[in-house]
Amino acid sequence: MSFRYLLSVTILFSSVCMAGVRPIPNAGRSAVVARNGMVAASQPLASQVGLRILQQGGNAIDAAVATAATLALVAPMMTGPAGDMFAVVYIAETGELNGLNGSGYSPKAADIDFFKSRGLNEIPVKGAYSVTVPGAVDGWVTLLERYGTMSLEQVLGPAIEYAEEGFPVSEIFAADWTRAGALHEDDPEFVRAYYTDGKPPAHGDVFVNEPLAWTYRQIALGGRDAFYKGEIARRIVDRLNSLGWPMTLEDLAVQQSDWVTPISTTYKGHRVYELPPNGQGMAALEMLNILEGFDLKDKPHNSAEYLHLFLEAKKLAFADLQAWLADPKRAELPISRIISKDYAREQRKRIDLSRAATNVDSGIDGPFRWLDGNGDTVYFTVVDKDRNVVSFINSLFHAFGSGIVVPGTGLLLQNRGALFSLDADHPNRIDGRKRPYHTIIPAMAFKDGRPWLSFGVMGGDLQPQGHVQVLLNMIEFGMNVQEAGEAPRASHSDGSGVGLEDGIDPKVADDLKSLGHSVGRAGAMGGYQAIEIDWERGTLMGGTDPRKDGAVAAW
Repeated sequence: MSFRYLLSVTILFSSVCMAGVRPIPNAGRSAVVARNGMVAASQPLASQVGLRILQQGGNAIDAAVATAATLALVAPMMTGPAGDMFAVVYIAETGELNGLNGSGYSPKAADIDFFKSRGLNEIPVKGAYSVTVPGAVDGWVTLLERYGTMSLEQVLGPAIEYAEEGFPVSEIFAADWTRAGALHEDDPEFVRAYYTDGKPPAHGDVFVNEPLAWTYRQIALGGRDAFYKGEIARRIVDRLNSLGWPMTLEDLAVQQSDWVTPISTTYKGHRVYELPPNGQGMAALEMLNILEGFDLKDKPHNSAEYLHLFLEAKKLAFADLQAWLADPKRAELPISRIISKDYAREQRKRIDLSRAATNVDSGIDGPFRWLDGNGDTVYFTVVDKDRNVVSFINSLFHAFGSGIVVPGTGLLLQNRGALFSLDADHPNRIDGRKRPYHTIIPAMAFKDGRPWLSFGVMGGDLQPQGHVQVLLNMIEFGMNVQEAGEAPRASHSDGSGVGLEDGIDPKVADDLKSLGHSVGRAGAMGGYQAIEIDWERGTLMGGTDPRKDGAVAAW
């Protein structure tokens, strides 16, 4: 036996051992493994802040609020204290699972006539007319008061420190800052607050936000009322009133987050939880119910056969969203039917295995349609040493929200109201003190009665689609928590058809086109973070998306 032969065999054996089942050229990040606590967020400094709180003795709820406040500083095009938030919370000691809807309301004086009298047939995505009351700060305080162990001053401290002393801008967020900032350069107040020397900060530049530090200090000292009833509220109202939007001090003062019961369905031994409307989580549950009736394991991952089923299920579920997603306090919504197994059986019959559907309507009477929403959002998740779990999402909707900065506060006001309808017959029509159609959704999946996966995929209407793809990647195709988020994604939008990320075989695009799908290549879609809990071994496994600047911090 020659030395050359032995050497080649040794190299081959070593390569296989090191690579496992994945060839080295395609290997991505490893899943992060730890025992005591973990934070998975879309920006490393925010993950580290959450970890710092855990190591100081705080629980997952304390760490979540600290992480949210830091992300609002370091990713201002995505999120902020003047945006909205939703969370799913699991408390290990009691087994309690709860949801928090921290989305804001429209002003009392906002209605269809306001827009019609100004010659508008749709709500502008930019500017004052799209602004709803910020819900995030009330949500942060509500979470902390119910489940936290630390004070507002403690959990906001790291964000205040970074705001005053400055933070280096991460790579992907720097690109987003430049791209999205160009849309708002016509507003001197925006440029003054979020540019440096008239330019957006570049990757590695240190950005200081003293006005936001001032706002955080007011909240830390005065709590919720400092934001919704004090000087901050007055400045928000003055800014919006100067632009013709009838927000009042009373509109801000009455803002209140709601504790809600998560809705759920089962998928092959797993129970998946989403929040009820006004968020779009019910679409993910309906898609899972529809797809459960097909043998997906028999189909290659991201094959045309598999993606056709996925895309057709999406169309059916989103037709129901477009018809029925609205503020449940202001409309009767058939939520229980939409997420039922019986309804999924009816919907499954509507899928043609040989042809893509067009012009899909809801399977429930209500002939309304609404546009898919695209937005900028941050999602993160935290698990502590006691196995309390928080799945958390915070957003301004579009990049930099409405683009309106409140002078002296560092606050960018969200434009979530752009998703209201001006159709008087639609359940999502704009009215006073009403929550709009919402895209952001945190999720959690249980196995054997306990949390198994806390996860989310940010990105407008991609979110339910991303939730389903991640779960199927793990449950059907055996991927780990990191691989499941890295795998190439597909998505469908009414406006642009099917998008396929790089990494999906070009032949799949051709095969989907032959089925009648309108297909194009897409850039990186969404941003995923997740923590998997292994109760038997006592370990946590974290995954974070290379499409963002994300990081998993753990100890």
